[in-house]
Amino acid sequence: MASLQKIRNHGVALLIIVGLAMLAFILGDLFSSGSTLMNRSREVVGKVNGEKINIRDFEAAREQLTEVYKIESGRSDMDEEMQSNLNNQVWQMMVENIALTAAAGEVGMVVTDDELSEQCIGENPHQLIRTRRAFFDQSGQFNRLALLNFLSSLEQADESADNGQLRQAKSYWMYWENAVRLTYLQEKYTGLLGELVGANKLEAQDAFNARQNSVDVEYVMQPYYAIADSLVSVKESEISARYQKNKKQYKQTPNRQLAYVAFDIVPSEQDFKDVETWINNLSEEFKTTDDVAALVNSNSDENYTGADLAKEDVPEYLQEFAFANGRKAGDVSDIMFVDNTYSMARVMENNYQKPDSVQLRYLVLSNPAELDSLKNEWKAGRYGDANELGWLKAKDLPKEIAEKAFSAKKNDILDFPYGAGLQVLQLIDISAPTPKIKLAILSREVSPSSKTYANIFNQAKQFAVQNNTDEKFRQAAEEQGLTLQPAYGIQKNSQKVASLPSSRQMVRWAFDHKQGSVSDVYECGNQYVIALITEVNDGEYRSLEQVSSEIRMELVREKKAELIKSNLANLTSLEDAAGKVNAEVQTAENVTASAYRFGSAGSEPAVIGEALRLTAGELSKPIGGNTGVFVLKGGEKKTTDGTLNEENEINTLKQRLSYQTPYQLLNQVIGTDNVVDNRSNFY
Repeated sequence: MASLQKIRNHGVALLIIVGLAMLAFILGDLFSSGSTLMNRSREVVGKVNGEKINIRDFEAAREQLTEVYKIESGRSDMDEEMQSNLNNQVWQMMVENIALTAAAGEVGMVVTDDELSEQCIGENPHQLIRTRRAFFDQSGQFNRLALLNFLSSLEQADESADNGQLRQAKSYWMYWENAVRLTYLQEKYTGLLGELVGANKLEAQDAFNARQNSVDVEYVMQPYYAIADSLVSVKESEISARYQKNKKQYKQTPNRQLAYVAFDIVPSEQDFKDVETWINNLSEEFKTTDDVAALVNSNSDENYTGADLAKEDVPEYLQEFAFANGRKAGDVSDIMFVDNTYSMARVMENNYQKPDSVQLRYLVLSNPAELDSLKNEWKAGRYGDANELGWLKAKDLPKEIAEKAFSAKKNDILDFPYGAGLQVLQLIDISAPTPKIKLAILSREVSPSSKTYANIFNQAKQFAVQNNTDEKFRQAAEEQGLTLQPAYGIQKNSQKVASLPSSRQMVRWAFDHKQGSVSDVYECGNQYVIALITEVNDGEYRSLEQVSSEIRMELVREKKAELIKSNLANLTSLEDAAGKVNAEVQTAENVTASAYRFGSAGSEPAVIGEALRLTAGELSKPIGGNTGVFVLKGGEKKTTDGTLNEENEINTLKQRLSYQTPYQLLNQVIGTDNVVDNRSNFY
């Protein structure tokens, strides 16, 4: 009983202890067995209207678009800017796809299989398909047969074969098929809603009248800049009141503002001496060796390939040496220093002529057994789906193809292995022979050595460590003659700071630190960079402090307008107004409601409206415009002869709206408030 009483006395404490133990058990179970849920949350790269975008899906889409880019551009290399563009393009497509599919689904709209088929392979495919060079014929025009043959080859290919080209081709087609589906859905949806945004007879009449009716107006204007700012005063309370009234105009995306200094990574004096010594040490061997290719290819920045070079293929600074009269094989140039590069050249072979370029026809043959049949077709002048490649130089072709093509005769047909099939080319034509030379070039550009990199890095690192506050950072930059460069509006998903290459990590750092923080050293291209966070803007709106000067200017202009208007009160004539503001009477001719400018004064819609309202000879009240205060004297209205074509006018207005409506509707459908972008957590 005593034990029970003790339990009762400590009941509350025991309940807390037992409760904590149970909570620990539950949380422990959650973090162990529920880790999959946490992992899934970490895989969410974004949300659109609550629908999650998984990082794996995003990566797959980005990889697919990368392959499309490589096929379309013929390039396999991608710089930082292109990778960023592809990242943004994939994100935009995924956001549009989710938002648009949901919005269209609410009104029962989809793209059916039959519609997609018609848009992709019908008699008149969608523009996205018709503008793909992969489906062009030899005349450079879209060829539906080429498209169908492409798709047929995908269906007939051996699925079990490890064929990278097949996978690439299928991925290419899937991308454009999806792009057509999304684009066509957008066209259907905006087309439906666009019918709600049209033009009527009254609008047609107004648009016609706006062009037909005009007036010549005399006016006097005093610009705002003619009034000294000291003549008006703006209170802080007025600025605050205006800010609160128009606060929605200052909505912002969280951003950072930085100031940074850069240490250029450039060669040192010793680097120049080292390269000069290098070429001096090799110069004698370069002149005398029997194995020039081995010497050059193991030492020089520029390999020797034995290529036949025309004069324009030789670096400009070596052309005079290479093609000088009396030049012979074995001649060697002096050591030259051009564009931070030490070099010398040796003539390997000269005084001969060869063609510059060949004109080729090209086709990939999936079944090698059909080669003889294809040759007969081509010899008969029937080229089917073959593509003309145009004129190409040897350097534009793979070595094995160039060697055969430049040794062939006109109309010869050449074939080369290509996966399980063949590449087949026909030499359409070959250019006339011109003088050529084989030239070996021993060269090395002076670049920063590892020691130079280390020295410059140490300077930058020392700056970052010793100047780790806002005040020290700015003072040291001034003392050392370093330019303090600003970078504005950096957002969480910005791929770089200002124009600095490879500066994505600096963006990440900026969003993980507070205002006044000084960064470590970042290598950005050929510079070491240290940054200072000068502003952290995480609020929904720009602060009053940030927009204060902007509002002040607005209020100063309004107060100047009132000051000028009071000076122009009780006018008797336009000449009276001119005398009061010490200005001349001017004329704005052919003022119409559709005009963008008012005479030489620029964009002044309020002034244009008043000019068209006034009767002939009527004097206006002072009008506050964009650039100053105006006083007008009405002129005689003029009407141009013409007859309203109501149908044409309505169609013109609809056409004008058709350019704006899709973009506006799509923005409305997506809605930035419904999009969560977490890409910065992954890239």
